[in-house]
Amino acid sequence: MEPVTLRTARLELFAPTIDDVDAIHAACQDAEIQRYTTVPSPYPRSLAEAFVDRVAAEWAVGVHFTWGVHRDGALVGTIGIYRVDGTGAGELGYWTAPAARGDGVVREAARAVIDWGFSPDGLRLARIEWRAVVGNIGSARAARALGFRYEGMSRSVLRNGTGVRSDGWIAGLLADDDRTPQSWPVLD
Repeated sequence: MEPVTLRTARLELFAPTIDDVDAIHAACQDAEIQRYTTVPSPYPRSLAEAFVDRVAAEWAVGVHFTWGVHRDGALVGTIGIYRVDGTGAGELGYWTAPAARGDGVVREAARAVIDWGFSPDGLRLARIEWRAVVGNIGSARAARALGFRYEGMSRSVLRNGTGVRSDGWIAGLLADDDRTPQSWPVLD
């Protein structure tokens, strides 16, 4: 599949390019991104370059679909639907650069990606899963606001880029779910 561009009121989402390498490299120095995602630590510039190349290849294969989130022409994060394997399910993942946190970028980008993931013109998914390291409150609040239903906690299920295993929260969203925010026992 060829990469797809998505647009919202404030954002443009498209596959990261070589022009985004410096912004990716800078953002991936953030301790929270390294703690809560699979981004390795240390994260040299060469990994950002390899990431851009890998994204293009993954779109072609059709298993991972990653967008760079751009606001006013600058990359402020990445978002994607991952582990799409033909079962009608995928996993939403994202990170946001520290300067862009807290102003709804993730929710805005995620709504566009989720819509595309469920769309007949997109992936036609039946389910999108969300997972995060226990304690990643910001990510959990975003997922809850998007209508994901909290489904529980799995022990030692997630591994970050340094190999540290952590317990993970899991939530799911079905194509026909009402996307209003739900009650989550870990946030209420």
